[in-house]
This record gives sequence, C-alpha cells and structure tokens, in this order.
Amino acid sequence: MNYLLGFIPDTAAAAIWAMLVASLLPLAMAMTAKAFGGFSLADNAHPRDFLQQTTGASARANAAQQNSYETLPVFLAAVIVAMLFFVPQSIINTLAWLYVVIRIGYCVAYIINLPIFRSILWVLSMVCSLMLFYLAIRIST
Repeated sequence: MNYLLGFIPDTAAAAIWAMLVASLLPLAMAMTAKAFGGFSLADNAHPRDFLQQTTGASARANAAQQNSYETLPVFLAAVIVAMLFFVPQSIINTLAWLYVVIRIGYCVAYIINLPIFRSILWVLSMVCSLMLFYLAIRIST
C-alpha cells in the first residue's frame, strides 16, 4: 500500500507527524478565517463573536475549522489504536497521511464553496480513520 505514497518512511514517527499536522489544521483554518474576515487586534477581545459574524469564504473557513475539530478525535484514536494492535506501520502511515491530505483538500473545497466535492472528501477522510479501526479489529481477532 505504501507504494502509492512511497515518500513516507515506515517509522512510527511518520504517523505521529501526521497526527501533529492534523491537529494543527484547525488552527490554520481559524487563522485563514480571521485573515479573510479582516480580523484585527481589537477583535481579539471576542474572537468567537467575530467569527460568528463573518460571511463568505471567512465563514466557510471557520466552518472548516469546526469540522476539523469534530473529526480529529476519531482520527487520533484510530491511529493510536492501530499502532497498539500492531497494524503494519506502512499501512498506518499511508492512511494517516492520506487522511491529512484529504482533510487539506476538504478545507480548500469548503473555503472555495464546492459542497458536493467537500462532502466526498469528508467521507473519504472518515474512511481512512475507519479503515485503521477495522484493521486493528481484524488483527486483534
């Protein structure tokens, strides 16, 4: 499976890096939403109020941020469970980085307002996480 993304090393560190990047993605979306919305230092007193009042690409970037937080725990748990049950590291790394790449695409699709494509990417990102759980289950039985 790693032949698709042959640049990913077969070490646990690669999966950990993927978890780190996925964890920082909501922050990147928050910064994008603020940048598109014209956030200023004065808005920092109530940043959530500011983001709730945004429209267009800024509002969509904020929604991408929120969705990224919603799917992150499932992804993190899936990677950890797969590692604990000794799913082959190359498979974990491939699915973990595939999740990250898909989620970045998801965020871009959200911001530029491609709702059907965005939904397809959401499903694909969840498939990566669910596949990790499935493989852990298969190995444990």
